[in-house]
Amino acid sequence: MARLDSFLRLVVEQRASDLHFTAGSAPIIRLDGELIPLPFRRLSDLEARRFIFEILTPEQRHTLETAKDLDFIYEIEGMARFRGNAFVQSRGVAAVFRVVPLRIPSLAELNMPPAVKKLTDLGNGLVLVTGPTGSGKTTTLAALIHEINANTRRHIITIEDPIEFVHQPLQSLITQREVGQHAETFAGALRSALRESPDVIVVGELRDLDTVSLALSAAETGVLVFGTLHTNSAAKSIHRIIDIMPEERQDQMRAVLSVLLRGVIAQHLCKRRGGEGRVAVTEVLLQDYAIANMIREDKLHQLDALLQSMNPKACGMQSLDRCLLDLVKAREVEIEDAMKLALYPDKIQDLAQALSREEE
Repeated sequence: MARLDSFLRLVVEQRASDLHFTAGSAPIIRLDGELIPLPFRRLSDLEARRFIFEILTPEQRHTLETAKDLDFIYEIEGMARFRGNAFVQSRGVAAVFRVVPLRIPSLAELNMPPAVKKLTDLGNGLVLVTGPTGSGKTTTLAALIHEINANTRRHIITIEDPIEFVHQPLQSLITQREVGQHAETFAGALRSALRESPDVIVVGELRDLDTVSLALSAAETGVLVFGTLHTNSAAKSIHRIIDIMPEERQDQMRAVLSVLLRGVIAQHLCKRRGGEGRVAVTEVLLQDYAIANMIREDKLHQLDALLQSMNPKACGMQSLDRCLLDLVKAREVEIEDAMKLALYPDKIQDLAQALSREEE
């Protein structure tokens, strides 16, 4: 057993999300979003290097030495996989490990709204799963793919960097490719995927013009495409896709998105009341005539207000603030924590005052 395994096992046992292993500092875990130092000595560069290099292959060590950073996956059999990023910093070598559970959770276990599950029934188009780093979007995306895999017969191709959740074929055929190992780039893997008779394509990150263009081409030809972005809301996600394009092509992109965009799931994590774990807070946008018109006519500034007015039970769409209000009403999150995430914190404050009056 590698010496680093004992720290990684502790992360899993404590239900933490990350391990920070850095020269010049004691090891630190991230639990419910908070950094907690472990009772261990401050690591020297030599110690950190020995711990980290022990779990790397010779090829990975060479990459870290030459490129100064490395993305990789490390697995402790029967416990968890870990997405690792090793890098060189001012005090020496360091690495951060994110826990990837071996079992893929269901959408119900993640408390996703019913409308999210309906996105898995689509035959084509583009679905975006977005959120800041550490918001759980990779887990939500894995749950969406697991839903398709378990209930339909389709060919699913995932393009990731690196492969995090491992999908076993159930009803569907699953092909998972890792950028750097099985393909040189996201764009190159996407070009290849279009010739591999796909029904569903998952793009780990829509990070550049070529990748976005190819993803939309796939959606246009009858493939259901899922992609992720590091954006905080549905409106910002659409803006990001449009802004990737050169200015002279942005009107064309708006027209394409107004037709091909099927939905956006914008996700955050909020500390659960009582301090035990975190709960997903989701904004859900679905395609309809009004949304398509706003995208086409460059009126995305009106999108947040439109989502605020939506009734989730009637249309399936909900704003981030609506989700936060429901969680506050259900006593699942504290008002102060909800206000930190809310687009309009005053509405959360008004609800708090109303609840307080009801309790008197």
